[in-house]
Amino acid sequence: MKNVFIILSFFLVTLGTSLFAQSTRGLINDGVDQYHQKKYSDAEVNFKKGLEKTPDSFQGNFNLGDAYYKQKRYDEALKQYQSSLSKTNNDNLKSKAYHNIGNSLLESKKYKESIDAYKNSLKLNPTDNDTKYNLSYALNMLNQKQDQKDKNKNDKNKDQNKDQNKDQNKDQDKKDQNKDQNKQDQDKKDQDKQDQKQQQPQQNKISKEQAEQILQALKNDEKDLQKKLRKKVGVPVKTDKDW
Repeated sequence: MKNVFIILSFFLVTLGTSLFAQSTRGLINDGVDQYHQKKYSDAEVNFKKGLEKTPDSFQGNFNLGDAYYKQKRYDEALKQYQSSLSKTNNDNLKSKAYHNIGNSLLESKKYKESIDAYKNSLKLNPTDNDTKYNLSYALNMLNQKQDQKDKNKNDKNKDQNKDQNKDQNKDQDKKDQNKDQNKQDQDKKDQDKQDQKQQQPQQNKISKEQAEQILQALKNDEKDLQKKLRKKVGVPVKTDKDW
């Protein structure tokens, strides 16, 4: 991703030769040199000093934004680029400002906003291939973000459905367990009743052997009775006579 940088000494030639203009130009040019040397914090200091003298300078605001950008201070860079837009009526310069606004937003993963900035840049300079490339990249990143968002949503729905199914299965398992327990309880009750019925004393019931013994005893008693009766029949009856 290419960040547009403007060589400020070119733009400052038109400031004139006054002591004030020379002082401002020197500060900003020093900042440009330090920027190229990758001394971005030193460049920032000189750009700020230059803006203290000429706060309406497009170049000063724009290049201070570049110094912030190189230090990964993208929110500050964004504000500085936006400020530079109001400092010029030149469409080419505004196009570069919108390009770098798009870059700052892109670095902050604000893809939709960066796309709008690149489109504004291309309206002012339709032939800028760097801006076209960055616009294409931002659109691709936005699509990936949306795809990931949709995937996360689907995954969340799947997880919710899975949790619901788990809860339903738990409820069904609980019902089945209760049903099994009730069946076990009922079976136990039925078994207890059966055991109690079997354990009840068999009143008025005798075994076959006992019945035969009783019958034999009755027969024996009857024989004894008959013997006694026969003996009594054979004994003469004694009568009293009146002699």
